[in-house]
Amino acid sequence: MSNVRPNAEAPPGSTGAVLVPRFGKGLRVAQGAATRPLQQAGEMFELLIAVLKSAITKPTGYWGDVREQMFDILKLCWLPMIISCTAFGFGAPGLQGGNIFLLFGIPERLGSFFLMASVREFAPWINAMVVAGVMGTAITADLGARRIREEFDAMEVLGVDPIRTIILPRVIALTIMTGLMDVVALCFGVFGGLIAAWELNANTNAYFGNFWNNATTTDMWCSVVKTALFGLIIGVVCCYKGYRAEGGPIGVGRAVNQAVVIAFAGIWMFNFAFTTLMLGLNPDMQVYR
Repeated sequence: MSNVRPNAEAPPGSTGAVLVPRFGKGLRVAQGAATRPLQQAGEMFELLIAVLKSAITKPTGYWGDVREQMFDILKLCWLPMIISCTAFGFGAPGLQGGNIFLLFGIPERLGSFFLMASVREFAPWINAMVVAGVMGTAITADLGARRIREEFDAMEVLGVDPIRTIILPRVIALTIMTGLMDVVALCFGVFGGLIAAWELNANTNAYFGNFWNNATTTDMWCSVVKTALFGLIIGVVCCYKGYRAEGGPIGVGRAVNQAVVIAFAGIWMFNFAFTTLMLGLNPDMQVYR
């Protein structure tokens, strides 16, 4: 018992004199590890509010940069997104889901399944993953490089707001383009399912007939809105990580890795909440016709 006495009562040279400081240091490290994610989440929300306030109160002067960023997103992301949506639609929900329908002799019903598989879930998710992995990492690396070169500090000294000048156009462009590219992702996701239906000798007209018999306007606009909000999450997270990067080039690489992981996790959690709310408010969407 003498080894665990308080530090003040432990005789010199005993292990008790070292145990309590080590325990206190470990406790502080654990406390910092537990509170830092919450602190960063609060700072990301603060950055989101600053971006929205700047965009709404002064809605001019940044659309030229937004168009430039939108073009960069389209140029870098359209081909990986098309390939990924088509291949994923053909593979996982297409062949795997189609084989289940084939067991019951109704492979044409794969069109009904793809309303849930592509429109509600896979196409928005794959689209967001591609944007985060391609454009999100580029934005984080760019802003991180600006931070370690002290460009943001120089802008603040000159009276230029880096949030409005650098971050705002990127967040808006990611939000708009991620939502717009979802329309293309839906088309190629459904096309991947059609290829799987052909592989299973399903009738093309029956495939599309079952799809449109179950599709609703709510499905379509909710898919686009959800994906646009995915882009907003990607923009805020990646811009925050790049803007707050520290530790030189190694710190920039660390910020890029953290931005992608946090963006993915944020997208998954938001997708669960959004889809649950959408289906809860529209229970008829869960009935297949």
